[in-house]
Amino acid sequence: MNVEFPVFKTKIEGLGKKFDVADPEQRREYFQAKAGKEIEKIKNFLDSGNTFIAYLLGKKNSGKGTYSKIFSEIFGMDKFIHISIGDLVRQNNQELLDEKTKDAKISELKKYYRGYISFEDAIDAVLGRSTSNLLPTELILAMIKSEIAKNPKKAIFIDGFPRKLDQISYSLYFRDLINYREDPDFFILIDLPNTIIDARIKGRMICPICHTPRNLNLLRTKEIGYDKTQDKYYLICDNPDCSGYGKERMIAKEGDELGIEAIRDRIAGDEELIEKAFTIYGVEKVLLRNSVPVDKKDFVDDYELTPEYVYKRNQANGEIEVTEKLWTIPDDKGVPSYSLMPAPVVVSMLKQIVDILKL
Repeated sequence: MNVEFPVFKTKIEGLGKKFDVADPEQRREYFQAKAGKEIEKIKNFLDSGNTFIAYLLGKKNSGKGTYSKIFSEIFGMDKFIHISIGDLVRQNNQELLDEKTKDAKISELKKYYRGYISFEDAIDAVLGRSTSNLLPTELILAMIKSEIAKNPKKAIFIDGFPRKLDQISYSLYFRDLINYREDPDFFILIDLPNTIIDARIKGRMICPICHTPRNLNLLRTKEIGYDKTQDKYYLICDNPDCSGYGKERMIAKEGDELGIEAIRDRIAGDEELIEKAFTIYGVEKVLLRNSVPVDKKDFVDDYELTPEYVYKRNQANGEIEVTEKLWTIPDDKGVPSYSLMPAPVVVSMLKQIVDILKL
């Protein structure tokens, strides 16, 4: 990418205490120590009935879902919603294709639809009666507006829109398209090296119940399991809000073993989209950088850097021994860098949101 993201300093001199930012309980203490004032300001903003709209833009697997989940850890799901456009489109498509729910869904979407093609033609694209297999952007907007209408007075993270260059203009005027909200809006742009994306995909695991993402090699849970039949290690969900807390085996997604190669074209498109967003005037931008050059290591605490985990099973007692080391990777320009854990990236996000909202 031909844009430069600044390195954000999260280290506080004299703080002293170390935190395990992969542990949900210690992560709460960490955020209070590193961004307590900002959290209080945003909390007061939301508690007063104020809202905002944030468009999350980043390469696929850049951490958009992870950062949104951590935001919900801090402020609670009653104050904001995370709208994943991919999930929303799949859900709406399923309802449109189901004879039991199709009529109600059509009636719901028609109320919010505005576009240059007829509503009937837009629905035909979903139902497979159109020669085009592309879902019209105008129909996606109707789906988003319908979802927002179900969640009034909540701040919104929109993940996955705009997804194409021609949708940038729609996002610029989206606040007006909603027409019943006057929220401040801004982009959250996320940058990380492709080497990190590749490693994240290959080691990714998710909880089948709460869908919390983790990584076997880079972002482990407290408990590790071992499958004798496959001779493989696995993670056990440690999300305290999950019904499978402490016992649910996390799983890999099919195809993740291919890494970034399976989505190389998508990554290139995402980079182009971020570069375009940088050129837009009049819309504030939160800039999140997921890596720190080795020569700027003093900007962060060691525990904020992504460790690489190595597992070894003790043959005598069956216990799993875990060792860790700092993970060093080249960024997209070949600069030796460390990957950041999600928590310090969220600290950067919180502080920038406070500035943008002038709190």
